Amino acid sequence: MTAEPGQLERRARQAGRLRGFTRAEGILMLVLGVLALVFPVVASAWVTVMVALAFLVGGIVGWVNNLARARSLSRWHCFWRLVVSTLFLVAGLWMLLQFKAGLIPAALQVKALATAVGIVFLAEGAVMAIVSLSNRSTAGWAWGLVNGLVTLVLGLLILSMGPAGLLQVVGLLVGISFLFSGFDLLRFSARFHHEGE
Repeated sequence: MTAEPGQLERRARQAGRLRGFTRAEGILMLVLGVLALVFPVVASAWVTVMVALAFLVGGIVGWVNNLARARSLSRWHCFWRLVVSTLFLVAGLWMLLQFKAGLIPAALQVKALATAVGIVFLAEGAVMAIVSLSNRSTAGWAWGLVNGLVTLVLGLLILSMGPAGLLQVVGLLVGISFLFSGFDLLRFSARFHHEGE
């Protein structure tokens, strides 16, 4: 059964909007990644606030984007992307609460930040690697796989480091992960929305 011209036009407009929103999320992740790379060695409290805000914004945008794309994605894909977005939100709120709790020794604060970031990166990396491998027919799938593997490795690195080293590298690792996520959204995820959908 062929769709009427009006339906095709509506679908093309909707696919264009979804592609545009996905690209906007990718650009946001690139900007957040650059900001995290520019300010890697600041006081632990400011690192916590910056990363927490980046996680909150990323989680909110991820939720909105995934709900808007829900009809275009498989239920499994949508569910796991919502899980990752929820982890971003929870980690961001948790880090802000840690910061607001008062005078926490810097080492403990950095370790709390590292634990939250490491867990989120492990979950995000696993989901992105699995999604990209299950969509190898989609152009740009390798970006999704590279993003997933890099994010997994960064999560493991963060969780295995001691507090002394974390203060100098957490911002850099978060920035690298956000940059790869931005490129993935621009080169792979946006391709899920074709004009004929």
